[in-house]
Amino acid sequence: MSKQKHKRPGGQKPSLPAPRPKRVFWIVGGAIALLAAAVIVIGVFRPPSTPSTPAPAASAPKVEEVGAERLVGRWLRPDGGYVLEIRRAQSDGRLEAAYLNPRPIHVARAEWHREGGGLRVFIELRDVNYPGSTYTLSFSPEQDRLVGAYFQAAQQQTFDVEFVRLK
Repeated sequence: MSKQKHKRPGGQKPSLPAPRPKRVFWIVGGAIALLAAAVIVIGVFRPPSTPSTPAPAASAPKVEEVGAERLVGRWLRPDGGYVLEIRRAQSDGRLEAAYLNPRPIHVARAEWHREGGGLRVFIELRDVNYPGSTYTLSFSPEQDRLVGAYFQAAQQQTFDVEFVRLK
């Protein structure tokens, strides 16, 4: 079978058929859809980046630890005239302490320890009207105060308290 060429009137060559608009639309639309999908996949499923670890600052100033000897002294609780006298802070965490209201109250336990770079003090009282009452205090070196809570065991109540250093 052979194809015959038809001559057009006027001697013109036959023209090629025009591309179908639907095919172009689907090809361009498909390419755009693939590109959009690739952008979404790359954006959503990108492997997590590893955070860079900053180099330690060589010139960063060290926070100076407050020494336990700063606890030694006479401390007044202004709201009642109670006095906590810390005579010695030992390196093992024990304190030699007395509590006066205004007479001496037996101190059953007195300790200090470091917490978060600061000093904490725990005092337990065991005497008449003081059946296991406790002080849990933090030393504030900026204000030279002991601040914290007093648990009054006889009443089962806790109070916010502070002690200021007697000069």
